[in-house]
Amino acid sequence: MKLSILSCSPKCYSTRRLVEAGRKRGHKIEVLNTLRLTIGLDQGDPDLYYHAKPLRTPDAVLPRIGTSITRYGTAVVRQFEQMDIFTPNTAAGIGNSRDKLRSLQILSRHDVGIPSTAYVDDKRDVESALQRVGGAPVIIKLLEGTQGVGVILADKIEIAKAIVETLHSTKQQVLLQKFVAESKGKDVRAFVIGDRVVAAIRRTAQGQEFRSNVHRGGKAEAIKLDPAYEEAAVRAAQIMGLRICGVDMLEGADGPQIMEVNSSPGLEGIEGATGLDIAGEIIDYIADQVKFPEIDIRQRLTVSRGYSVADIHIPEGSTYIGKSIEETGLRDQDVVVLTLRRKSSVISNPKGTRVLEADDTLLCYGKSEHMKGLIPAKKKKRRKIAKLPVQEIPNEPNS
Repeated sequence: MKLSILSCSPKCYSTRRLVEAGRKRGHKIEVLNTLRLTIGLDQGDPDLYYHAKPLRTPDAVLPRIGTSITRYGTAVVRQFEQMDIFTPNTAAGIGNSRDKLRSLQILSRHDVGIPSTAYVDDKRDVESALQRVGGAPVIIKLLEGTQGVGVILADKIEIAKAIVETLHSTKQQVLLQKFVAESKGKDVRAFVIGDRVVAAIRRTAQGQEFRSNVHRGGKAEAIKLDPAYEEAAVRAAQIMGLRICGVDMLEGADGPQIMEVNSSPGLEGIEGATGLDIAGEIIDYIADQVKFPEIDIRQRLTVSRGYSVADIHIPEGSTYIGKSIEETGLRDQDVVVLTLRRKSSVISNPKGTRVLEADDTLLCYGKSEHMKGLIPAKKKKRRKIAKLPVQEIPNEPNS
């Protein structure tokens, strides 16, 4: 396999380890300076140039895009995608994960834990937003910050309001986030490759510092993740569209609280703490994908005219409950069940004898006209309206 690593820092630990692990396995590895790649756009012929010369296309690319060059870096990754070159992390996934607000917006519609968060622009709305996320103490985060930079802990509402107003006056955009006190200056990083967590560490802040980042002096120790945390990390990676990433979580009273999904996680801290060859795991995963690439099943299966792919949810009271897949008669309607999702497990290519239960979700392929009648109408969510205290209005005196 010929693998190109996109990195502006060829001498940094992570890049050196990836090159070393790749060459040790007999692969041809090259490091390309992302900023020296030029995008060429012609009709039907997307291309790339490196140092002003046509790029010899690799079998795969591994993006290591720094925060400061996200815009240009994701454009380069997107160009590789247009050239049908495999990348474990897409341009969309990298872009989504880099924007703290956007990533939380995406995660918030799914059943994964995140700290209560608010985004506000007008100073008149700051106090009510602070109350909605739990009041003081509260975390204030710059939208664009890495390695713990731009993260502030305010222990009083008045102080939080003053900090937000000051940052707004300098044109900085901030998030207000619930302080998860039970995490006690600790967080968990799960390193996800493909559909599994290959390593995990707990980072602990030192002294009076509340930020646990290794770059802020935090200490890292290898841990065995609870299954709930493993599942949350893998789900978050899949939701963000990243196959290689670090998922940072707080250990809340209600379970994992996802803070951030990092599309270019460093290897030094986690390899040092665990003693594992994470770089080798990454190389092996990419090599496997080059040999046997994943496909977007929805795009491939919807090519046939009149056919589509759809999720069919089995609600309480459905006539399908208690019946086997065969007994539902779906196959007679030209509808094939590809997977059955039940709670946290997914059953691929389920047998016809599999009996359906309430809240099962079937991923089906078949005639669109038949499946339309099987998809239940979406229920409108009832908005929670905060009850305001009722003030008594004194009676006006008789005139």
